[in-house]
Amino acid sequence: MSRGELRPGAFLDLDALEARLGVSRTPLRDALLQLDAEGFVAILPRRGVQLRPLTRDDIRHLYEIVGALEGAALLAAFLGLGAPEAAALRRLNTEMEEAVEADDFDRYYERNLAFHDVFLDRCDNERLVRLVRTLKERLYDWPRRRGFVKAWELASVREHAAFARLVAAGDARGAADHLRDVHWSYAVQERFIEEYYFAPEAHAGAPSSPAPGKRR
Repeated sequence: MSRGELRPGAFLDLDALEARLGVSRTPLRDALLQLDAEGFVAILPRRGVQLRPLTRDDIRHLYEIVGALEGAALLAAFLGLGAPEAAALRRLNTEMEEAVEADDFDRYYERNLAFHDVFLDRCDNERLVRLVRTLKERLYDWPRRRGFVKAWELASVREHAAFARLVAAGDARGAADHLRDVHWSYAVQERFIEEYYFAPEAHAGAPSSPAPGKRR
């Protein structure tokens, strides 16, 4: 699904999944029940298992939750962030910008995950971090959309740069507020969300790339 092989609203072929994963129906069913509880799929009686499309409200709510949780994770981890971490944020953001300019969105995605992991990995609240990553997977990879909005990626790089400056300055509250009120603000990102998730060309079969949500 993370390679964009299935589209939102598609039904899963359970026989094919069993064969591909090498599992029996019982563990597959248990896994699907968990995914249903987490909102990734919908189990529809007599119809099958459907990949749940993200609605605008879904995305807005996910942004609100992830923004709040990443801000909390940052505050919990902030005493462990010093000059080396600030330098890592700047380096990773430079590499993200270079990847965008090269249209290498797989590399951009990898560097973006590493950027956020600079503080997430230093948060000792494992449940919080696990929840953040699960919610991001819902935005990014289930299923991954096709194409990209380059302007969004460049805007995200600028937001990352501002965040890195706040971390370097020791401004924990300012950095947490930036995550919540800018980087993960649905209102700030709405024009890009509309173009990426809901414009007709967003589903027209362009080459697969990581979803912008995951690069936030």
